Amino acid sequence: MSSEIQAVGLDIGTSHIRCVIGEPSSDGVMNIVGVGEAESKGLRRGVVTSTEAVAESIRKAVSEAERVSGLNVDYATVNLSGEHLRGENKNGVVAVAGPEKEITDDDIERAIDSASAMPLTPGWETVSRLPQEFIVDGQDGITEPIGMNGARLEALVHVVTSPSAARQNLEKAVAKAHIDVERLILEPLAAAESVLTDDDKEYGCAVVNMGSEITSLMIFGRGAVQHTAVFPFGSMLFTKDIATGLRVSIPEANKIKHHFGCVAKFLLTPDELEGVIEIVPFGRNETRDLSMEILCDIMQPRAVELMQHVARETSAAKAQISGGVFLTGGGATVRGLAEIAEQVFDAPTRVGFVDASYVGGLSEEVHGPQWATACGLALISMREQMRRGGSGGRSSAQRVAEWFGNIRGRFR
Repeated sequence: MSSEIQAVGLDIGTSHIRCVIGEPSSDGVMNIVGVGEAESKGLRRGVVTSTEAVAESIRKAVSEAERVSGLNVDYATVNLSGEHLRGENKNGVVAVAGPEKEITDDDIERAIDSASAMPLTPGWETVSRLPQEFIVDGQDGITEPIGMNGARLEALVHVVTSPSAARQNLEKAVAKAHIDVERLILEPLAAAESVLTDDDKEYGCAVVNMGSEITSLMIFGRGAVQHTAVFPFGSMLFTKDIATGLRVSIPEANKIKHHFGCVAKFLLTPDELEGVIEIVPFGRNETRDLSMEILCDIMQPRAVELMQHVARETSAAKAQISGGVFLTGGGATVRGLAEIAEQVFDAPTRVGFVDASYVGGLSEEVHGPQWATACGLALISMREQMRRGGSGGRSSAQRVAEWFGNIRGRFR
């Protein structure tokens, strides 16, 4: 089976493009056989500004993954992001067809279509339809209504819309890299796939995916997506603050952020508080000393501000996140961000690493939170291919569960 299924996740970000190639093992774990990473060019806040530049960056990342795995990549599951994404909760009601009033896949699709039927701004389209739950004759909380009897079927669906041009330009950039788009998946949804467990989604939690220029929020509850929001800021603000405050270049500020940055002063040891680092001021050759404490003083207010923006959105959504907050994306690597977020959200918070029970093989290569989206994309691809692989030898209950998985998959 593993030789027949090749899962490729392609995370196209504003600062980096990451590629993960996986194959399923006999126990359903995805063995990572190839990883690749390249600096990203031609994107701004998740939107393609130059298809050729993006295509060249994709080719570099994919070529590295191909070299590691020894495989050729012809298609990939790709993330869809950008500050333009909008999420809304909708509901739709249909009468169950058929003399026996037994709910079929056609009934479910009609109910989801009814919920998703909404007027759109010219040039916009629906990019994802995520079923939350179904209500059969007034009985709510149903996740798999197939085969049940009832006269009235209501679907609650989380609908995400976006400008058509954003998707089209992204697909063009991938095509220029000679790769077919197998599927487009919302970026925070992909990150959640590799980080969250079913219990996390059931009890209520939030995934905050912080990239270079945009941060996305996705809230889960009762096993489904309840809220989606995107903010036009990311970890690049830390870099700009450092560049401005210390009078250094952007590349120098980026190095300082990655090697010495900390946004929570209470995490610094006494030695670190007294310690100094050498920096190179903009346009000069000589170095000067910088206190770690001063660097933290520059970064911490910005971290608090950004997390407060996200927390306000969570409060406005009236969401229960007792399962905690998971920070993913390259921005989550900033030291102390999880601790600051925990104080701001007043909820358990941790950095979202790829769940060890989901991946094997070269798993150490994708340990950081910046790999959550790429791994999630590959996992979604692998699981979808396994669902399509036939139902021989499985029980009728398993076949029904897999069928419903396919239905949900079609509306992602």
